[in-house]
Amino acid sequence: MSKAYKIYQIDSFSDKKFLGNPAGVVYNADGLNEKDMQKIARELNNSETAFIFSSNSKDYDVHVRFFTPLREVPICGHATIAAHYVIALETEIKENTCIKQKTGAGILPVEIEPTENSYNIVMTQGKVEFGDIIEGKNLGRLVSALGIDNNDLITEAPVQIVSTGHSKVMIGIKDYKQLHNLKPDMKELNQLSDIINCNGYFVFTFDSDETDILLKGRMFAPAIGIEEDPVTGNANGPVGAYIVKYKLAEFEKDNFKFSAKQGISIGREGKINVNVNIENGEPMKVQVSGTATVVFKTEIEL
Repeated sequence: MSKAYKIYQIDSFSDKKFLGNPAGVVYNADGLNEKDMQKIARELNNSETAFIFSSNSKDYDVHVRFFTPLREVPICGHATIAAHYVIALETEIKENTCIKQKTGAGILPVEIEPTENSYNIVMTQGKVEFGDIIEGKNLGRLVSALGIDNNDLITEAPVQIVSTGHSKVMIGIKDYKQLHNLKPDMKELNQLSDIINCNGYFVFTFDSDETDILLKGRMFAPAIGIEEDPVTGNANGPVGAYIVKYKLAEFEKDNFKFSAKQGISIGREGKINVNVNIENGEPMKVQVSGTATVVFKTEIEL
């Protein structure tokens, strides 16, 4: 017997259509298998599609799985924002609500905050983990693939893998114009991903002409089928922890809040807010938040 599945196209981290980061959301995913989900993700062809399943445990409220057009990934920031925006719409949430979502990065809370005409979605990310520092031959390959050199890097900021559930390489550069004009060698980045065991490269700069925007960035992940991601929760969250670790900006003793922009260079500008809780000088908990908007919704029968 066939079933009708509700499918949304959501733009996350923007209140305007066709900006921010697009994500597919399948609201009533119960009954879909992995092959079905991969086919739907490939058909929608967003960087990620979120599939919302019912809970079968008192430990969490929903189970959300995330697929790129090529494979499943443990967690996705903008698709989490999209999924819970859809939950808010479908269940007509009227007051602040916390939902526990089971993901490949663990059970994580998501807060839904109604605003005047929309919702603000706050996602608590996974454990902060600092991985390998990229240096030597691999660093040379990386900067060459990006079309920059070592002198363009922020001196105090080592190129390092950082994760809050889905790791990214943090690459701080000095100049926004250079960031905007990057034309990476995607084939080389793809090959390097296998060597360093990380498939995302987040290039960012503090060279911002907007007083309320601390940094601007771009994220490339060709190894998972995403040449450039417009606005990335799992890059801007970890970069907040990274900034705290290396004291790259001013922040309070126990908290660091900032806003970032991404997607400008590909015509999909979006804004993301980041909050980092700090204990004994170390980043302990990371949250990202933003709004979203519906581009379209439909149904398919399978």
